[in-house]
Amino acid sequence: MTYYLVLTQLLLAVLAVVMIWQAMTYFRNMWLWKKVRSMPLPQSYREALEKIPPYRLLPEELKEKIRPRLLFFARSKEFKGVGIEVTDEMKAVISFYACLMVVNIPDECYGELFTILVYPYDVVVKRIEAEDGIFREEELILEGLSAGDTVVVTWNEAKGEAFHIHQHNLILHEFAHVLDFENGAPDGVPPVERSQYHKWTQVLYRRYKELREKSRRRSDLEAYRFIGAYAATNEAEFFAVVTELFFQNPRGLKEHFPDLYDEFKTFYGLDTAELFKSLD
Repeated sequence: MTYYLVLTQLLLAVLAVVMIWQAMTYFRNMWLWKKVRSMPLPQSYREALEKIPPYRLLPEELKEKIRPRLLFFARSKEFKGVGIEVTDEMKAVISFYACLMVVNIPDECYGELFTILVYPYDVVVKRIEAEDGIFREEELILEGLSAGDTVVVTWNEAKGEAFHIHQHNLILHEFAHVLDFENGAPDGVPPVERSQYHKWTQVLYRRYKELREKSRRRSDLEAYRFIGAYAATNEAEFFAVVTELFFQNPRGLKEHFPDLYDEFKTFYGLDTAELFKSLD
């Protein structure tokens, strides 16, 4: 009997600590949000942002809407450099792309994300795979990674894609995974509105299955060449890759896959083909 009493008291104590920590985090974020709403961007942030082509094309009202979110993100997340010193340029660039994605999604600021690890170059990791009882070790080169409450960004790759127009963008890709995880599983379904869920899954899964089938048969990808075979890895990668295209080459996405473009336009609340029409 004493054992169960002690166990109950211990569980209640742990629950109390968790609740206190959550309350402290909530009020800290409320205080921080109130503070950044009237805070201007630091000069170092402005200089970094002006190097980003999509930022320069944003209308002033959208820049102003992103500003407090960007500052809140940069101050509420922990940026850690691994073999590199984290600079204001890194914080500004990573925070901008992360916040551009959610600027029109109410109350979204990656609440489950706590840490951004910044590496100078690609990360080489070892992975052991088993097939038919045979184990083999292979090395993988990672440019980025999203896992739980942490995002990994390799700055050499991210910087080049942020300051120049590329079809791919590492930061957008990894933060798309963060949004995808928010529904509890990396399945290509971010927290869409309930009324949008059926159409979203219908359109994305159909397009994903078509791409996967073409990739498996190694047939001519035709229009799917625009998306690329890597997106056929799984539903999560498909969502992340199409997110990159939606922001980096929206006119191309709209031309080749207007149904996908419309779903992403609704989810992100941005008409990127119009916003960034002069990027080509």
